[in-house]
This record gives sequence, C-alpha cells and structure tokens, in this order.
Amino acid sequence: MPEALPPFLIFLAGAAIVACLKGRPRQIAALAVPVLALVNHTLLTPGTHWRVELLDFELILGRIDTASTIFLQLFTLLSFIGILYVIRENEPLDLGGGLLYAGSATGAVLAGDLLSLFFFWEMLTLGAVLCLLARRTPDSGRAAMRYLLVHVFGGVVLLAGLVLHLAAGGGTAFDKITLEGPGPWLMLLGFGINCAWPVVGAWLADTYPEASPGGVVFMATFTTKTAIYVLSRTFPGESVLIWIGVAMAIIPLFYAIIENDLRRVLAYALVNQVGIMVIGVGVGTELALNGTSAQAYVHVLYKALLFMAIGAVILRTGRSRASDLGGLCRSMPLTCLFCCIGSATIVLSGFVGKAMIKSAVAHEGLALVWFALLFASAGAFVAAGLRVPFAAFFRRDAGIRCAEAPLNQLLAMGFTAVLCVVACLFPGAFIRDLLPYPGTAVPPLSFGKITGELSLALGAALAFVVLVQKGLFPADLRATNLDASWLYRKGGPAFYRLADKSLNAINAAAARLFLGKVVKTAVNFAESGLPRLACLFMTPVWKLMGHDARQIEEERHALFRRARIGAFPVSVTAFSAVILLGLLTAYYYVAGR
Repeated sequence: MPEALPPFLIFLAGAAIVACLKGRPRQIAALAVPVLALVNHTLLTPGTHWRVELLDFELILGRIDTASTIFLQLFTLLSFIGILYVIRENEPLDLGGGLLYAGSATGAVLAGDLLSLFFFWEMLTLGAVLCLLARRTPDSGRAAMRYLLVHVFGGVVLLAGLVLHLAAGGGTAFDKITLEGPGPWLMLLGFGINCAWPVVGAWLADTYPEASPGGVVFMATFTTKTAIYVLSRTFPGESVLIWIGVAMAIIPLFYAIIENDLRRVLAYALVNQVGIMVIGVGVGTELALNGTSAQAYVHVLYKALLFMAIGAVILRTGRSRASDLGGLCRSMPLTCLFCCIGSATIVLSGFVGKAMIKSAVAHEGLALVWFALLFASAGAFVAAGLRVPFAAFFRRDAGIRCAEAPLNQLLAMGFTAVLCVVACLFPGAFIRDLLPYPGTAVPPLSFGKITGELSLALGAALAFVVLVQKGLFPADLRATNLDASWLYRKGGPAFYRLADKSLNAINAAAARLFLGKVVKTAVNFAESGLPRLACLFMTPVWKLMGHDARQIEEERHALFRRARIGAFPVSVTAFSAVILLGLLTAYYYVAGR
C-alpha cells in the first residue's frame, strides 16, 4: 500500500498551485485537490506520523486516532463539496482561500502538540479572510478587517496562555489541560473566541453574511468546528463550558427570529447549535463527547446545505433579505427541495448527536440544562428550519422570476442532501464507527425518542404557523439589530480616539519638554557653555599675564569666535585638559576615602 501524505500538505500545496493557474486549468486543479485528499484519507492509518524536531521541541504533525478521524473525514468531505459549489465562478480567492482554509483545519485536527496546533490555528484566519474578500464589496472588505482584528487578538490571547502554560511547567502535549493558573484560562479564552462564545463571538454573525456565497460554506464548516474539536481535546468536563454553551444555545435564537437577512439568521442559528456542542464538551463523559462529535458532523452537513441554498438564491436574485424574497419555489424548485431537506435535518439530527448529548445531560442530573437543550432545539427549527425556507420559497410571491441554480451548485447541494438523510437515518452504518469512543454504548433509536423529537418539531411548526397567521410573528423589517458586535464597532473607534488624544497628547508634551527645553539647553550649552567655562578658568591667567579689563574682554570675544568654528588655541585645550584631569583626580581621591 502506498504511503499516505500529510492531508494538510495536499491542501496547502493545492492552494498555492491554484493561485498560479487561470481559466479551466485552475478549475480542474481546484477540484482535483479535495479528490486527492479523499483518496489519501483511505491510506491513513492510526498512530503518530510526521514528527519534526524544532529547537528543543518535537512537533507532531499527524496524530490519527478515533477523536481526530471523524473531523478529518468531515473536513475533507466538505472541502470537496465547497469546491464543487464554487467551481463555476472560478474565483481565485474562493478556490485558493477554501483550500487554504481546509488545509489549516485538517492540520489543526491532526496536530499532536500545542505548537503545531497554534501554527495551523492562526492559518485558519487567513483562509477565512480570503473567503470574505472574494465577494469583492466594500462591506465584505470591512468585515474581513474586523474578522482579522478579532482573530489576531484571539491568537495573541492564545499565545500568551500557551507561553504561561509552558513557563509553569506544562508540556506541549495536545491533551487534556487542567484549568489551574492564568495560562490555561487564557488558552480557554483563545479557543472560545473561535468557538463564538457570547460577547467575544459576535464576529460570526457580523462577518459570515458578508462572505461570498461559496466562501460562507467553508467558514461555516471549519472555524467553529475546529474549535469544538480542540475544546474536546483540551478541556473536556470543565463545568464552566456547560453554562457558556447554554448561553450560546439560547441567546442567539432571539436574534435569529427578528433578523431580516437570511444568512444572518443562519449565522445566529449556527451559534445556537455550536452551543449545544459546547454543552457536550462541558459534560465531558464519553457519551457526551460522542454526541458532540456526531452533532458536529450532522450540523456541518445541514448548515452547509442551508447556506448553499441561500447562496444560490443570492446568485440568481442578488437578494438575501427576507423582506425582499418570496415565492421562489416556482423558479428554483430543486434549490427549494434541498433547502427543505436541510431544514428537516435539524429535526432528524435530534435522533443522533442531540439525543446522545441530552442523554448524557440527563444522566448527570442537569435538569435545567436538559430543558435548555429542548428549548434550543425547538428554537433552531423555527428560526432556521421553518423561517428560512418559508421566507425565501413559500411566502407570498415577490414577483421574482429567475433561473434555477447552476448545475455545479445543484450537484453540491444534492450530494450534501443525500449525506444528511443517510447520516441521520442510518447513523449506525455511517457515523457510529467514527465516534471518539466507539465502545461506549450509544442510546438506541427507540420509538419513544422518535415520537418525542417529531412531537417537538410539530409543536414548533404549529406555533410558527399560528403566529404567522395571526400576524404575531416578528415582521421582516429593514433594520439593524444591535448585538455584541456593537461593542467593537463602536468601542474600537472610541478606543482609537481615546488613544489618539491621550497618547498623542503625551507625545506632544514630551516633545515640547525634550525638544523645547532639554535639547535647546544642551545646544545652547554646546554653543556657549564651554566657552563660558573656558573664560572662567582663563580670566585669572589673563590677569596674571598683566592684561587689563579691555584686553581681557578682547580675549573673551576671541575665545567665543574660535568656539563657533571649533578653533581653540592649543594652550587653552591643554590647560582645559589639565583642569579636567585635576578634577577627576580629586574626585577619585575623595571617593576613595
């Protein structure tokens, strides 16, 4: 059997090659890269591979085990789907950025040490920025800058935590870390920024809607799911994550319900589902971690499908606001079908990952968290599963007539839709063997669980229909909803102005003091201080030489003239040297005493 290549190397080399090509060769090369990665995936064997010595550290670039395999397969599969979805536009930033993004995510998943993880973790930011810039609009450019600033800050926090962790005697092993000392806490915060925690995660809903229609598929796949994987490796069972996850699962739903832009709706719903995974990591049992991995797998599939469906709508209509859309089921029936399958998968995912997480929560006796999961599941189905397809495809006809999505996008959506159905209805054959703890008993899919999930979905659907019919559901308004992104949108410029006024004022005051007084005094002393000092010492000598007052004044003027051009008599220089030597001798004598 041939030797497998490092998966990240395939993607990174492919991104470099795609950036150098044009036209049809670029498309062929871009699509060939994930295909090659999928083939290479079959050659990988469990164990530790590709060790590199760097200074006094050993970098492990390939740790393949049950925990990393499921995410590696997921990221490789979605890279193929994402490239297929964007291949027709042949946008180099989308193609190259997507491959770079995939390479960074697979590198982070396979990392066996914290230094390698940090390197690939930071590269994720570059891939996301390219996907934002690919839309080539002023708003996407500003969003890319905000994304870059937020994640550079997160990287600095993570690096500070890593340095403190190493200084405290912690090793570089990418394994469970105890929350003791400032280093691990800073590392947890650095991971949490990429995981879109409340307040520090406002970047997600702020930037995802500004990405290109294809770029957002990559963004929805790699950043937050890599963070979930890293958290499950480093901080499983930390109870603080449970309550952070509850906040993530509940708070974004209220924004998703009132948001007008459908991609922002999906972004808020994405945070909601990631919150459920964070709860699973916080519980930390084998069943909970299995549920987290399964939920991440299914969530990436149906969220990518929903983003692709709305991306096709944007491509054909140029619109993404719910208030501008409606009745597109006539013009885009296949896209509508795939969107509905993605919406149904939100319910079906309750049979797989959510079922395991809820069982683990119930086993730990966390009743309040269990009810929060129930509310989060119903809210996500209403916000993303019902409202998005209803607003785009089934609501009153907005008079838009357009073509169906391009063939490559239909193929990408169709393939993803099949994976959604198979993964949810046949988890034993598709996902169960990929879970981190395959030996852990997974709760069976019983009739009671099926009826429970369907009853929850039907109840949510009934409430949605009644509220819409009665006119009580929040209207689709052209408005800006303020969330935590307001803090850095307004706080950033305010901090800049504060720094500008305070630091520049200090700088100006220091300049006035130093240049206006210190330097000026030094210059004046250099110009006239030394001649004055020389005159002070020479005046007694001139008197001993019999000079009268007029002659002494003439000598003084002559000394000042010579000082301007640097021409002192040798006798004056020698006399000054003797005086200076005498002073130094006296100081040495006194200091020695």
